[in-house]
Amino acid sequence: MLKRTIALVVMLVLGFSSINAPVFAASPVESFGVEANILKGCANDSDGVMCILRLVVIIMSVCIGVLAVIGITVAGIQYLTAGGNEDKTKKAKRRLYEIVIGLLAYVLIALLLGWLIPNFVWP
Repeated sequence: MLKRTIALVVMLVLGFSSINAPVFAASPVESFGVEANILKGCANDSDGVMCILRLVVIIMSVCIGVLAVIGITVAGIQYLTAGGNEDKTKKAKRRLYEIVIGLLAYVLIALLLGWLIPNFVWP
C-alpha cells in the first residue's frame, strides 16, 4: 500500500510539474518578460534555416511534453488499477520506464543540437 501511495504522489507531482504558471496579461506581446513571438528576429535574418529549426524545436518540445504527461498519467492509472496483478503492474512500470527513457533521449538530442550549432538560441 505504501508503494502505491508513493507511486501516486510521484506521478501526480510529475504530471502537475508540467503545468505552466498562470499568465497575467501584462501586455499582448510579453508575459513575465518572455516575448510571445517565437520567431523573433526572423524577418531580418539572412539565414532562414535557423528560424525553421527553431520553430521545429519549439513544436517538438511542446508535443513531447504533452505526450509525456499523458503517458505518465496513463501509466499511473494502469499501475493503480492493476489490483495486484503482476502482469498489469509490470506493463505499467515498463511504460513509465519507456517514457522516462524517451524524455532523456530527447534531452540528450537537444543538448547535442545546442553543442553542434553554437549560435542556436533556445526558445
